[in-house]
Amino acid sequence: MTAPAVPSPVNPTKAIGWTVAFLASGTVLSVAAYMALDLLGSPVSSTLSDALFQSVAMLLAFGAATWAIGIRGAGLGRRELRWAPAGVGWPSLLLGVGLGAAPAFVALGAGVIAGGAFWSLDGGSQLDWLWTATRTGAVLLPAALAEEVVFRGVPLVLLAGVIGKWRAAILLATLFGSAHLLNPGVTWLALANITLAGVFLSACFYLPGGLWTATGAHLGWNLGLAALAAPVSGVPLNMPWLDYAPGGPDWLTGGAFGPEGGILATLIFLAMTTLVVRRVQQGRQA
Repeated sequence: MTAPAVPSPVNPTKAIGWTVAFLASGTVLSVAAYMALDLLGSPVSSTLSDALFQSVAMLLAFGAATWAIGIRGAGLGRRELRWAPAGVGWPSLLLGVGLGAAPAFVALGAGVIAGGAFWSLDGGSQLDWLWTATRTGAVLLPAALAEEVVFRGVPLVLLAGVIGKWRAAILLATLFGSAHLLNPGVTWLALANITLAGVFLSACFYLPGGLWTATGAHLGWNLGLAALAAPVSGVPLNMPWLDYAPGGPDWLTGGAFGPEGGILATLIFLAMTTLVVRRVQQGRQA
């Protein structure tokens, strides 16, 4: 197995400048894209439709920033940005879903054992649950891709060439965590866990499949929680058939914020990140 591609040496000042330009222009373009899409037709007011609307705007904006700044400006190519071809990308996306869903299920299961969390039936049907879970996944996929393009795309590649990939991963994971400051019911432990999740996703980015593996892991975690009726980063996503009660105390299970707000998730993210980092290091030596 060959080592992940590393971009040609870049002047540190230019790399930092391109990174700042990418994040700033992408943010401005995201707002502009959201306003433009809103003028074309406002979405139905719901958590899922609003999330999809915002994700499309972010993808359009940071996709344009990737082309203008990452590709045209900094000279990054498909290999440096770790965009695997379709033949590799789809299996890698599915692999990533498994990498993300597994810790989500473990976190929820640990909450049952250690915190008394439980599920109850709310009267909906299993077919309703399946349809809603599928629709939720279709919304969460572009949301996961958009955030990976922002935090595990151009900035990670450029900064990795200046300060090393793990330092760059930690720096961008901190920004990733900070982006959730306004989420409902957020706590400092929740922000720390989301930051740690960002490091985990960066490690997944350096597995075979690159961006698609990281996107799959992001999707797997979010959908794994949502499908079992647990809040995702403080956002409750209504799921028919199942109701989830998080148990307690909140510092252990995450409470109303979801597992990301509890110490159980901290331990699980640490374990998963360690495993993936070791796999990346083994791949470099192969």
